[in-house]
Amino acid sequence: MRILYLDIDTLRADHLGCYGYLRDTSPNLDRIAAQGVRLENCYVSDAPCLPSRASTFMGRFGIHTGVVNHGGLCADLRPIGRQRGFNWMRQRPGFVWTLRRQGLYPVSVSPYAERHSAWWFCDGWREMINPGKCGNESAEEVFPHALDWIDRNAEKDDWLLHVNCWDPHTPYRAPEEFGNPFAEEPMETWYTEELRRRQWDGFGPGGPQEPAGNYGQPVNSPRQGDQVAGMDDYRQWIDGYDCGIGYADEWCGRVLDALADKGVLDDTVVIITSDHGEGMGELGVIGDHAVADHSVSRVPMIVRWPGVGQAGRVDTALHYQTDVAATIIELAGGEVPASWDGRSFADAFRAGESRGRDDLVVSQCCWSCMRSVRWDEWLFCRSYHTGLKNYPARMLFNLADDPHELNDLAEADPALADHGQALLEQWTAEMMAAGEQAEDPLWTVLREGGPYHTRGRLADYCRRLRDTGRGRHADFLEANPTGITE
Repeated sequence: MRILYLDIDTLRADHLGCYGYLRDTSPNLDRIAAQGVRLENCYVSDAPCLPSRASTFMGRFGIHTGVVNHGGLCADLRPIGRQRGFNWMRQRPGFVWTLRRQGLYPVSVSPYAERHSAWWFCDGWREMINPGKCGNESAEEVFPHALDWIDRNAEKDDWLLHVNCWDPHTPYRAPEEFGNPFAEEPMETWYTEELRRRQWDGFGPGGPQEPAGNYGQPVNSPRQGDQVAGMDDYRQWIDGYDCGIGYADEWCGRVLDALADKGVLDDTVVIITSDHGEGMGELGVIGDHAVADHSVSRVPMIVRWPGVGQAGRVDTALHYQTDVAATIIELAGGEVPASWDGRSFADAFRAGESRGRDDLVVSQCCWSCMRSVRWDEWLFCRSYHTGLKNYPARMLFNLADDPHELNDLAEADPALADHGQALLEQWTAEMMAAGEQAEDPLWTVLREGGPYHTRGRLADYCRRLRDTGRGRHADFLEANPTGITE
């Protein structure tokens, strides 16, 4: 068995052609989707980068691992305590180690562990190749390492090759010679000038006056501007993001071609996914992954497993990415560790059926403190700390009618919002009862002063708000530092 795991950072599902995007950003990824199964509703349990991969690669949600933030106590795994054994990873085996026990030789090409000091990520790999720029690499600095490994090893059996690139992540870094193949292409029309103006007059890191959460600092990137002062600026952001996707897709194609040249591509399992999506105006956030919503928590998930599944099938069920990791283990002949929160749906995958969860809870504690519940076509969002943004405590969206979350229905349909909150409270109670710690890490983050990327920034940001004619918003935040008035 051979497995290729393409891990493209910050990749929105709906900016890929196979997910219905109007631009041809992803021809190579699309051809794999046509040969495999595309999951329509796959969500990371915890966003963004550090918590997301902790959940997927450890098999446990952030409420159990403790990893929900980008700094502070909740950026590290909770210690086991006096029950810790000589090698604690064997007590709680993760994704890579479990596959390794099945006889696979796992290799990773990624700077992830170094970028986040996530040294637990190193467990299980037989080889780790770090391109050395802490996630600031472009694809041409990552994929040649993978191509070299393929040239030397592809024809061997029983390997897992994980390749992690960052090109859709800000700052958009596709090299100048890639050009802009989307310069004359239309954009989606949901983001309007009227919406941009409303967001411009609002507040919050990630909004048009501070896109990518840069607090007004210059980003020094030719593919993205410092502000979104008009629709031409918004196009620059969309083009820059799509160029990052297109450039990553081009290099993914080279890896696929290299496997084909070695005569092993048709027999290789190919998995394509991301650690989180990206806000492109949803909830007032452009070029960042700052909330627990559909645009950030939903990820692409394409699984092409030769001989298993139906080519071109779309799985419409609700799945955590952690469930997919459990499914891969079972399809590979392994047993999902008992400590995992992820549940395998391998039987349904083999049968060509869409069977998943009744509802999903997704979390964000790095830029805001928010948990949301997805069920049927509904998304209920509960904010505990807005991260200096302009959100009510409760929001409710119909994703079938409103995938970009423009129409909050929480006040119009309080009973349905209450149902969402009840699902969230039930999930929290079940998770805490099944865990080993007495405190929910979300509350640890709040006790430390809030999400890492906004902690300690209130005074400076209020000064910026006043300097840019938004003093009323500064007054509000000074009176309500969590952003919550209920």
